[in-house]
Amino acid sequence: MSGEITNLTRMRSTSSILHLDLDAFFAAVEQRDKPSLRGKPVIVGGAGPRGVVATASYEARVFGVRSAMSGTEARRRCPHAAFLGGRFGAYRQSSQAVMELLREISPLVEPLSFDEAYVDLEASGWNLAKLDEHVAGLRAELTRRTAGLTASVGVGSSKFLAKLGSEAAKPDGVRIIAPGEEIEFISPLPVRAIPGVGPVTEGKLLALGLATVADLRAADPRELVRELGRAAGESLRHLAHGRDDREVEAEREAKSISVEDTFPADLTDRAQLATILRRDAGSVAGRLQRAGSFARTVAIKVRMADFTTISKARSSGGATDRAEVIGRVGEELLAEVDIREGVRLLGIGVSNFTRAAQERLFEDETPETGRTETEVEVDTSGVRGRGFFPGADVIHDALGRGWVWGSGLGRVTVRFETRHTGPGPVRTFLEDDPALQLAKELPDLPESRLETAPQQGPVAR
Repeated sequence: MSGEITNLTRMRSTSSILHLDLDAFFAAVEQRDKPSLRGKPVIVGGAGPRGVVATASYEARVFGVRSAMSGTEARRRCPHAAFLGGRFGAYRQSSQAVMELLREISPLVEPLSFDEAYVDLEASGWNLAKLDEHVAGLRAELTRRTAGLTASVGVGSSKFLAKLGSEAAKPDGVRIIAPGEEIEFISPLPVRAIPGVGPVTEGKLLALGLATVADLRAADPRELVRELGRAAGESLRHLAHGRDDREVEAEREAKSISVEDTFPADLTDRAQLATILRRDAGSVAGRLQRAGSFARTVAIKVRMADFTTISKARSSGGATDRAEVIGRVGEELLAEVDIREGVRLLGIGVSNFTRAAQERLFEDETPETGRTETEVEVDTSGVRGRGFFPGADVIHDALGRGWVWGSGLGRVTVRFETRHTGPGPVRTFLEDDPALQLAKELPDLPESRLETAPQQGPVAR
């Protein structure tokens, strides 16, 4: 076997796959909505001793803070950062605005997460000779519709190249890889830039003297197969030659929906845990309803103090999208778990989706408790207080909207500002102050310009 690659996948002849990645998405949403944090280090997640960083702003990344880093390490590296809990309603709102914009461009959009998607431009009707102009229009409209967020965009003849392009463009940039430029672009990149090359694979490649994509392309294929296995070795050889025939898949339906909470201290109060389950069941139900789906299976995940993880599920021929049903089944599953040693993580989720509701069967199999969701009031201040976690949106009867600067010892400190006001004043209240409540509604984002002026947006042909 020679070192030359054979049976290569076919490539597109045009740069017609776009990859869009919102810049430091969670942190950027927080900086957009909290003027006093603009230009300052912001870390979403990692607030508790067991927390993990979800996203760090670019100001925090300067200090070495990265996603998936422990909160303890992030605080050591950047102690002056604002550590905030996640506001997934706000992230979802902005994500939906972006995905709607992308679907106006092309029917073939493949969302990968809240902040990332592929777009097939062959289905867009865009004049690819004016790609620079169209991409500039897309990015400008995205910033307008999200009230200030930015995105990095890569465009190439494959998913692989488009993804590498957006990585090279970060932050807030564009990299279009023209046909014929693929090898020149990827050759100097480190092998870890290839999707799927993690620390273990990278270590094996470096041990073989393969530090760059160019090194990988020149490697003996027999050596790659011997060290990595046939599937991985051949896949890397294809990618090292810039070859990737994966198509943009528009339909990527979720197979499950779940919410988890990791607690700063182990919990043994069953009523407290039930309250958390019902709250999270509401979040799960909301996502189900927005997807237009119903679930036949409810499951819980319980991680004990010793890290033992217990999973329980109940399925039915019936299906529901109602929070009260999901929560009730979750509570019944939790009743089967011995929690005396303490619970460090609790999650609830649904799966086995259908497009039609058949709630009767679920209800027939569920004993009547004679209790409504609101009849049991439990103090959850040991977990999140009244929900006043750092970063949470609040509203005060006299002072208006703001967000939680900090909380503890029965007090809540609030900075009163919105994305439109500029930095605002800080005030402290008792946690049970009746004038202070969590804000139930998010401020609206700008409406689509295309609804009133269809020829002025990035989808203009």
